[in-house]
Amino acid sequence: MTAALETVTAEALKLSPEERAELIERLADTVLPAPPLHPDWDAEIARRIADMDAGRSVGIPAEQAMGELRKMIEARALRA
Repeated sequence: MTAALETVTAEALKLSPEERAELIERLADTVLPAPPLHPDWDAEIARRIADMDAGRSVGIPAEQAMGELRKMIEARALRA
């Protein structure tokens, strides 16, 4: 491992788990091309944008959405 790679790795390990996950995604995007979307997704994305623009749907912050998903997962794990 080069000195530069060792330095970057050491700094990356100081990040929170969420930040490390984001870093992994960003780095992966630079070496692994994103797979093409299924053609049906183009129409779905256009429909969702149109719904947002027309006020038929409202977005929520990602942090809120992720928090709600975590609660659902934790509740399901407790029942298992």
